[in-house]
Amino acid sequence: MKAAVIGAGFAGVEAAWQLNKAGIDVDLYEMKPVKFSPAHHSEGFAELVCSNSFKAARLNSAAGLLKAEMARLGSVCVDCAKKTAVPAGGALAVDRNEFSKLVTERIKACEHINVINQEVTELPDADAVIIAAGPLASEGLSETVKRLCGEELSFFDAAAPIVSADSIDMAFAFTQSRYDRGGEDDYINCPMNKEQYEAFYEAIISAQSAELHSFDKRKDVYEGCMPIEVLASRGRDTMRFGPLKPVGLTDPKTGHRPWANLQLRKENASGSMYNLVGFQTNLKFSEQKRVFSMFPALHDAQFLRYGVMHRNTFIKSPGILQADFSMKDNPYIFFAGQITGVEGYMESASSGILAGLNCARRLTGKETVVLPETTMTGALSRYISDESVTDFQPMGANFGVIPPLEQKIRDKSERYTALAERAMKDLEDFLQEESI
Repeated sequence: MKAAVIGAGFAGVEAAWQLNKAGIDVDLYEMKPVKFSPAHHSEGFAELVCSNSFKAARLNSAAGLLKAEMARLGSVCVDCAKKTAVPAGGALAVDRNEFSKLVTERIKACEHINVINQEVTELPDADAVIIAAGPLASEGLSETVKRLCGEELSFFDAAAPIVSADSIDMAFAFTQSRYDRGGEDDYINCPMNKEQYEAFYEAIISAQSAELHSFDKRKDVYEGCMPIEVLASRGRDTMRFGPLKPVGLTDPKTGHRPWANLQLRKENASGSMYNLVGFQTNLKFSEQKRVFSMFPALHDAQFLRYGVMHRNTFIKSPGILQADFSMKDNPYIFFAGQITGVEGYMESASSGILAGLNCARRLTGKETVVLPETTMTGALSRYISDESVTDFQPMGANFGVIPPLEQKIRDKSERYTALAERAMKDLEDFLQEESI
């Protein structure tokens, strides 16, 4: 039997690594150096396009927990990162050239991996295929994926910030749908009076935007998803006629309509995360924290994901993929990487681990597995396959996707430590039970 993996980025190398460990022959397709995307320049695998940091290393951080889980699952990327690390305080950062070089050497030395340097425009002939394309998938491959998934791909990611539910101060908020249409708790409303709104307006029009890569810039992006700061720049009251319109709402604390109102919508079925409706933005992350926290209800908000606007090819995974990363309509086709809607280097790599592991299990007649929802890896796989997520946008590792502890812990550091310890214990128990 033979598997094919398309793409030798973070997800692709992890998927091929898992298949090789299972003794399955793999054709690993990588279009470099025959063809390069606008963001890639070296011939090596797992090339770092932006930062050379894989974020926090400590276990009681979302990024640290994810890497700890990946290490337990035999991640080639985590191991290579540790061997090529450079000083970065509490983060795991690498010498990007040495990291890519070591990953490439490891993959090319594998007995069962055959590297093929060519652009893939049609699915290869194999018993199973893993599509591990990144956010800059070639036009030919994108067209194939589009036909396969039966819908348009999202070529530009305009995502609003997400905050954790338990960090919203409900003393300054109320639940109500506009004109009382829908369920009472469909939205959390964050009102502002005139003075608060005026201060917010001045802050947002003077806030700094993030620089875009040349391949991220699009002249037509504002047509359907105008950044909130651009809307604000068009007039003092434009936001009050847009995402911050207060019509159809009554603040129970005043008995009147707010001067301006931000609505928060559930991001997942459990209601642990809320999306800032209509607040797609290109502001720097630090500016988003500073400016958006000016809403009284968000004065101490924990941002699980900041708003972003960049080129990002991804499928609407909740309607297409199972939590094991296989297609609902074809169990022998898997997806992995940012094309599935996970966001970040290691998040992509973790999805590749699961796609490769499950592809190997399917080819050898075993049941595929989904890791416990209490683990970061398992929670992310459930997020990308959660059909209750209607406005699907990419998601990185954060503690908001993991079910809360049975016993509430007020101190954030202690709470995250307890969540991480539970995750590692549940992962170990699961792997022992499944003999993985």
